[in-house]
Amino acid sequence: MSGHYTLVVGSDVPWVTSWSGEQIVGAAPCQTVGGRLALMQASDPGSGKPQYSKNHLVRQRLTVVRMLCPMCGQPTDQGDRWTQIATRRCAGQLRARGGQVRADIADDRVMIDAGSIAPLHRRCVDRSMKYCPHLRSSDDVMVMRFPREWLVLPLLVKSETNAGVAVAFLQLCGVTQTIDRRWRAQAALG
Repeated sequence: MSGHYTLVVGSDVPWVTSWSGEQIVGAAPCQTVGGRLALMQASDPGSGKPQYSKNHLVRQRLTVVRMLCPMCGQPTDQGDRWTQIATRRCAGQLRARGGQVRADIADDRVMIDAGSIAPLHRRCVDRSMKYCPHLRSSDDVMVMRFPREWLVLPLLVKSETNAGVAVAFLQLCGVTQTIDRRWRAQAALG
């Protein structure tokens, strides 16, 4: 026995993780963003070494658009959607940063900014918290249910091969039913 261990995508390595053998191939229309120009990446999970700190461009967008668990790659149900690292922000803060938040969402509505990380199944949250050294050592981890309503905001980059911009990743923001009274008071003052 050689002692060789093979990493299993969706179990040992998150499904959304990019691998060193998956090269970025440029920008092209992509179905993950309704045919808009997007950065594209070869898909060959397991090829090379996992790049734990980098999401695969297309798989990341698929996790957000289809509400797939970034750990196992399977669909999440409404009652089993959890986030681990998210920041509470008011819609007004997201707008100020250039986020295209719908006009019907008040500036003081609290948003759960999950960044580029789609909700996970609870079992996948527990597994990742047990085995991921980054998550275990982070002070930013706060496991919470993901809201029933959400927004998807494209994160754009300037295309080198085209005159326009391309979607790199999708940012996911859950919409809560609460408002931030402190933010409302600050906005009223000036």
